[in-house]
Parts: sequence; C-alpha cells; structure tokens
Amino acid sequence: MVDTIEGVIFKTDMDGNFKYLNKGCLELTGISAEDALNKNYLDFLIGINNSENKRLQTFFSDYHEDFVTLFKFFKPTGEKVWIQLRLVLTYDDDGLANGTIGTMTDVTQLKETEIKLNLANKTKDEFLSTMSHEIRTPLNAVIGMSDILLMENFLPEQLENLQVLKYSSEHLLALINDLLNLNKFKSNEVKLAEDDFNLSELIQNIQLHFKHTAVNKSLSFETILDSCIPAVLKGDSLKLSQVLKNLLSNAFKFTHKGGIVFKVELLSSDLDVTIIRFSVKDSGIGVSYNKQKDIFKSFVQASDNTSQLYGGSGLGLYICKELLSIQSTSLQLESVEGEGSKFWFDISLKNSDNESALKQNHISKTNPIALKVLVAEDNQINALVLKKLFNKWEVTYEIAKNGQELLDIYDQKDFDLILMDLQMPILNGYDTTRFIRKMNDKSKSTVPIIALTAFSQSEVKEKTKRYKMNGYLSKPFNVNELHELLSFYSVRKQEAV
Repeated sequence: MVDTIEGVIFKTDMDGNFKYLNKGCLELTGISAEDALNKNYLDFLIGINNSENKRLQTFFSDYHEDFVTLFKFFKPTGEKVWIQLRLVLTYDDDGLANGTIGTMTDVTQLKETEIKLNLANKTKDEFLSTMSHEIRTPLNAVIGMSDILLMENFLPEQLENLQVLKYSSEHLLALINDLLNLNKFKSNEVKLAEDDFNLSELIQNIQLHFKHTAVNKSLSFETILDSCIPAVLKGDSLKLSQVLKNLLSNAFKFTHKGGIVFKVELLSSDLDVTIIRFSVKDSGIGVSYNKQKDIFKSFVQASDNTSQLYGGSGLGLYICKELLSIQSTSLQLESVEGEGSKFWFDISLKNSDNESALKQNHISKTNPIALKVLVAEDNQINALVLKKLFNKWEVTYEIAKNGQELLDIYDQKDFDLILMDLQMPILNGYDTTRFIRKMNDKSKSTVPIIALTAFSQSEVKEKTKRYKMNGYLSKPFNVNELHELLSFYSVRKQEAV
C-alpha cells in the first residue's frame, strides 16, 4: 500500500538513521530506498539551509512533538526539487520516544509558482514606484506654481481659476497616493504618526476643499463641528484628513441633488483621551444591500458601470478601511439604494496642551528667512518653483543641476543647508552626500542635508539615514513644510551664533 502512495513515507531512529523508506524515495530524491537505509538524514540534506538544519537537529535532541519544513534538494543528476518534510515522534510501550515517522512531498511546482508570483509582485512594485516618481516630478511644478500664484496679488476673478487648478492637481496627487498606499498596506509599511494638531483648522480646510464642488453641483454642504471637542488633539492628522477627504469625495461624486452633511461630534472625553465620531451623510444614489460588504475591497465599486458613469479607481473606501484599521477603528455604513448613504467611524485621540497648535498655519509673504541654501535639482521646472519661493522669502540660494556641480560650488562657498535631490545625472544625491560627509573641513562635512525626492518616505528612509542625511522633504512638497524647514534651520543658525 505505501509503495503506491505518491511521495515518500519513512521511519528513523532517534539519531536520525533511516529504518524504512517506501519506493517513492527513488522517484523524489533519485536515491533508492536500499541505498538510504541505515544512513543518517544528514547525509542527504544537500541544499537545506543552516537554520532549517539546526531546527531539525533540535527536533531530535529536544524531543519535540512534530516538525514541518520546506527545503531545496538536488538529486544526484543535478535536478532541483522542493520538498516538504513532516515528522512526528513514535513511542514504545513504556511511552518513551523511540524514533520518528514522516513524509516527504514534492512541492516544486507550487514553490516555483510562488517564486514567480513574488517576482511579478516585485516587478509591479518597482513599476509603480518608478511611475509615481515620474508623475510626481511634473506634478510638483503644477502644485508649487498654483501655491505661488495664490500667494501673489491676483485679480478677484482669477481666484476661482487658481483654486480649480490647485484642487485638480491635489486630486491627481491623491489618486497616485492611493495606488502607492495599496502596496504599502499589503507589505505592512504604513506607520502612524502622533503630532499635535488643531482639529477646527483641519475641518475648516476640508470644508474649503469641497466648497467649490458643492457650488458647481448646486448641492448643499453643511459642516457641523461639536464645540465641546478640545481645541488641540494628538494623532495622525494626515491620515485622518485622507479618510475624511475620501469619504466626502465619494459623497459628492455620487450625489446629484440634495446635499451632504459632514458631522463631527463628541462621544466622550477625559483627561487623557477624547473619542470623536466623524460621519458623512449624503442624499446620493446609495449602495444596494448585497454590495455593502464588497465596496470596502480594493478596486470594487457599487456597480459594474460605476467607473464609467462616475470615474474613480475603486480604491477610496478600501484605503479608508485600511487607514482606520491601523488606528484601531472601523468604517461603518448605512445605505438604501436610491436614497443615500451614511458613512461613519469613531476614533480615540489623545488630548494635548500644546497652545502653539492653535495658530493658523499660513505662510508669510514678506517675512524674510536668513539662510544660505544650496540646492541640487536637475529638473528645470522644479528649480523654477524653488527659485520663486526663495525669492519671496528672501532666501540666499544657488541651484546645481547635478551632484558634481553642487560639489564644485560647495568647495568654493559656505552654505547653511543643502537640499539634495536623490536622482540626478553624473552624480546622484547619495554619492554626493557621501563625498560631503568625508570632507576634511568639519564645518562643511557636518552641514545639514535634506533629501528632496519624489519617492515615498518608506522607499528612501533607511537609505537616507545610512548616508547620514538629516531629513526628508517629499515632492510634490508642501509649501508650508518647506517654509517651516527653512525657518527651523534659520533659527538654529541664529542660536549657534
């Protein structure tokens, strides 16, 4: 019977010497049962890695109940096979372990399919990463220029056009981020930040973000903020904002008459934690009962023609669900098809006494920043955006087109800060930083260097640390973040003097 079973069945003593093998041994390993009998398993473990070998030895020495492993084996002909090994102890009449009985199964096809899938996923991730970089680079210029135009003196009738330009570019960026987040969720790379933020300001910014859409679609848009909620809270405001924008974007997309109610209400609060319910209610097309669970999956929409009628990637609610999941909460839905939907979630946020977070986060158009900045940026449009911002803030600067040009400038002049693009011709940002850190002049070798790149933080964070960079600024960069960064190093420079 055992000789007709596919795979290998065997027995060993407690030293690992084979005492029985069926005929399947020859087909799987290329070694006959007769040649393997009374020989030790160690004589045949060609290709098994050291950690698995040690686990197997521990199994025999410590009398573990069972053992499962997967290893690569090379037949005498050189052919490679993947083998799944399973072992359990056998006992004598006195209950003492006297050996093992086990099986070996050929899983080569399954393992090679897994390897191919992993390779395909890696290729897909690299493609998405590269494409996001290529898209973010020109998008950086669009968002940057719209910010600059809104900072300048413009005609009243131009305001609406500028707001549309800024909103559209930010919406495109949000779609790109959704695709990148999809990969991050699957690889567990998304991490929570915990910073002080002004909830009222966050809600106001979100309201302004959708005000233009409400007017264009002739919809009412009511925002209700509970006045009892503490002014300053501590949490990941960026991820919270992303969830709320996704929910409101869906509400406006699927609502043609009536309106949307965006409500923020206090559920409970003590000295340490405040629990808040965020809800978005619309009078739109609604979601049928049999689709209500599926719409939280990636690339799934309310109906087969939703994408054609309304656009979108089908990622919005999936992203919301995942972002809320890592914050220990979940997204709830009530909906009737043809009557509208209500999405809501409850979230716990820590209380904060940081009064500085109450201040509105506006950029000064005239307040100068006393700083000398050297920039490495090979993209002319991005360089133009930086030049315009630096001129407005009266920052002293020079811009190099590549790493080698930056080194030539830096060799002759001193700077307070370097903004370093990571991808450049001739000499990239990493190698340029390495040259600077090895300079004999300590004042030059220790200059603060901030990575300036369109790649996501998770893709470059470890590498920028390894090359001793001081921080990271994402492209398309937030104008407020750039202003705060320059102001920080300006203050630090003054304190050093």
